Formats: sequence, structure tokens, C-alpha cells
Amino acid sequence: MNNQTHIGATLGADIRALRKARGLTLTDIATRLDRSVGWLSQVERDLSDPSISDLRLIAECLGVPMSMLFAHNGVSAGEQGYVVRAGSRRPMGSGEEGLIEELLSPDLTDDFEMVHSTFEPHSRMQTPANRPTQEVGYMISGRLDLTIGGRTFTVGEGDSFRIKHETYHWANPYDEPAMAVWVIAPPVY
Repeated sequence: MNNQTHIGATLGADIRALRKARGLTLTDIATRLDRSVGWLSQVERDLSDPSISDLRLIAECLGVPMSMLFAHNGVSAGEQGYVVRAGSRRPMGSGEEGLIEELLSPDLTDDFEMVHSTFEPHSRMQTPANRPTQEVGYMISGRLDLTIGGRTFTVGEGDSFRIKHETYHWANPYDEPAMAVWVIAPPVY
């Protein structure tokens, strides 16, 4: 296959899951891309390979970094969709706020996603967020200041927390990085 050596067999499923999580139709995305609904449907079913330019536009329409649309490196055919090796996680986001995230889930086709987050020392979320999700985080190491629904908490190693359709904000004013694992439903990345 053309781009399939670079793009995983789950590319179409990931695009479909992201589109549906955002409440968008095939027509919504096809119109923004100036492409036919049929072509986009074939992409979502892994019957057509989008160009790099198409992928850039699809990522933009879905509000995700283009890296989310690329396969895990070094995944054997027998492990694809089942195992994510530590060195083969897909990066998420830009990291510009001091947050480095990697997808732990094999793809975005489940009812939830798992994310590994590293919050750099003295970093903070610039703008509070409110997503139509339920999220549970587990602190692996470090400390993090969270504001969830107007309440402020400091969480540390071994602590967990939940964000359920509420405005939240995070900050790591401490000298060491903080690491957490999140489960987010539905998938938003």
C-alpha cells in the first residue's frame, strides 16, 4: 500500500473516532477539506491513503496535532492494536505549556483513551479547559496543583482525581516534574 508503511492500519478508525467524538459528520469534514464524502469515507475505512497535505488538513479540522495520525513506530503486525511499547508511544500536543503527553492506548477506537502526561517544573496551563469528558488521573510522581470546578487541590504520588464535565486548570510550581496517567472518555485526542 502507498502510505500504509508510514500510516498505521488504524488511521481510518482513529479519524472516524475523533470525528465522532467532536460531533462532526462526514459531510462537515469533507466540506472543510473540499473533498467528497465518498473519499473521506474510504479514508476512514482504510481503503484510500490520504496525502501528507490531506493529513495536515484533517488534523487541523479535528483539532489534533498531525503526529496523532501517524502509527506507532516499531509495532509488529501481531502487536498492532494490542500492545504499545514504551519507545513507540504517539506524542500528543505541542508541549508548549510544559506538558508532554503520549498516547498509551493502541488507537482511538475504544470508548476511552489512556494518556501519559509529564508536567515540567514551573509550568502551568495557560487557559482553563472544560471538555465534554469524564477523566480520571493517577499521579505516578511529583506534585500538581489542580483547580477542578472551582475547588483547588494539590495531588502527589499515588493520589488520583476525577474531572467530570467541569472547568479545570493545572499548575506545577514545583522544582521536579510531575507524571500522571489519565483515562479519558470519550477519546478527545
